[in-house]
Amino acid sequence: MTDLPQQDLPLPTGVPRARLAASVILLRDAPGGVEAFVQHRVSTMDFAAGMVVFPGGRVDSADQSGWDYPEDLLQRHTADWQLSSICSDADQAAKNAGTILTAAIREVHEEAGLSIRASDLRPWANWITPTDMPKRFDTYFYVARPSPGAEPQHQTTEAWQSLWMPVADILAAEAAGTLKLMPPTYYLLKEIAGFETVDAVWSAKHDVVPVLAPVGSMAAFLRERENRR
Repeated sequence: MTDLPQQDLPLPTGVPRARLAASVILLRDAPGGVEAFVQHRVSTMDFAAGMVVFPGGRVDSADQSGWDYPEDLLQRHTADWQLSSICSDADQAAKNAGTILTAAIREVHEEAGLSIRASDLRPWANWITPTDMPKRFDTYFYVARPSPGAEPQHQTTEAWQSLWMPVADILAAEAAGTLKLMPPTYYLLKEIAGFETVDAVWSAKHDVVPVLAPVGSMAAFLRERENRR
């Protein structure tokens, strides 16, 4: 199911180009295991309606400037994203990494009221929406460990609820059909469920290999989930 994105190549007629986006998997340790901060999107949204998602959204033009990250941090992020479309131009790779990082920090602040430091985010995954979907995103996922005492909140109109949930409970609820996940959310949570602590996630060797799911995979995923219940 893994393929390298070719966002710089001409797309077939009628296929929308994937827009750059950033999403942040906020994590914390709890007695019941690692918890993630998730948002339950309202059913009237034109994308991912009724789904449980991580804070995130599209990259804006304003994200391209106004930041000044340490050079070593940008180089680490550029190395992590090296197989992704934002690094296809080596001369622009570090700038693109900074732009994506800025979008991630901004989205967390806008959607969860949390100011998070660049050093608290680690590149984790890159998923590109299949070419048969009406809205497409080239999404860069980070795992993040907020500073002690920093508490995200529910403050976005795109969701009716935002809260910390044990990763195991999210997956159990999805399997029971009481909540819905997009494929990237499901598979990323399955990965994180294999770690006992946030520090274990943070220190794990984890290469970012872009995932461009094949045509029809979204419908197949949703159909398979329904058939399993």
